[in-house]
Amino acid sequence: MSFSTDVKEELTKHIPGPRHCALAELMAIMHFAGYFGKTEDDGLIIGFKSDNPCVLRKGFTLWKKTFNIESAMVLRGAEADMVMDKFGNLSDPVDPVFLKSSCCRRAFLRGVFLSVGSVSDPDKSYHMEFLCENEAQAMQLKDIIRDFDVEAKIITRKKYFVVYIKEGSSIVELLNVMEAHVSLMSFENSRILKEVRNTVNRRVNCETANIKKTADASSRQMEDIYLLRDTYGLKNLPEKLREVAEVRLEYPEATLQELGEMLSVPVGKSGVNHRLRKLSELADKVRG
Repeated sequence: MSFSTDVKEELTKHIPGPRHCALAELMAIMHFAGYFGKTEDDGLIIGFKSDNPCVLRKGFTLWKKTFNIESAMVLRGAEADMVMDKFGNLSDPVDPVFLKSSCCRRAFLRGVFLSVGSVSDPDKSYHMEFLCENEAQAMQLKDIIRDFDVEAKIITRKKYFVVYIKEGSSIVELLNVMEAHVSLMSFENSRILKEVRNTVNRRVNCETANIKKTADASSRQMEDIYLLRDTYGLKNLPEKLREVAEVRLEYPEATLQELGEMLSVPVGKSGVNHRLRKLSELADKVRG
């Protein structure tokens, strides 16, 4: 299963305790993935546009919990009128009266994610999105997400208005808001491992670059010293330059600091670098 499916499976098992929270989640599912229809004898059909089993299971469970309506989902008379009056036009945003408390807004977000949400595998990328059929629903969803200090953006994609989040930390926060705690821990573990791998790769690349840089510098220094030895004679060099040249020839892979510690009078990296630069300048003069 995908990570997104795992999140939805977890949210499906989360049944709100208070009726007002269950109603807020049911409102989200109906407005984003539900429909009302009519039978030939003017009965009200309640159904879902989604073929996702998570949506169907949670939707039927919430109808039973909030209105004691069984899965037959055909209503008539006063009961049908009450439902239509409460839910209103499903293409409109959910009535804010059902979303006054923080717990109800959390439940609403669970219902929306179940209906039209998805989140990418954190091992690959960080991306969560919701496909809304109209801009008004997208704006309401974005505002509710922002109530929890999570910043979301909206783009259009074909006929949809897509509310999306790309920051890993923001996705973690929204999973926490929806109370998908198992998925949150899985996401965080993947995120930590990914960041550790990236850090290790950066360090390895940096070390590799430094080793190559040191090797290239050592190779140039050796060429200069060989040239001076064969044309000028190391014994004719000033004592400090002669000594560092001889040490470099003997230890071609040593760092500047190690070379400095091997001299009769130890010097630091800058001192060794200065002497090697003088040797390079002499070699350039010979070449000239």
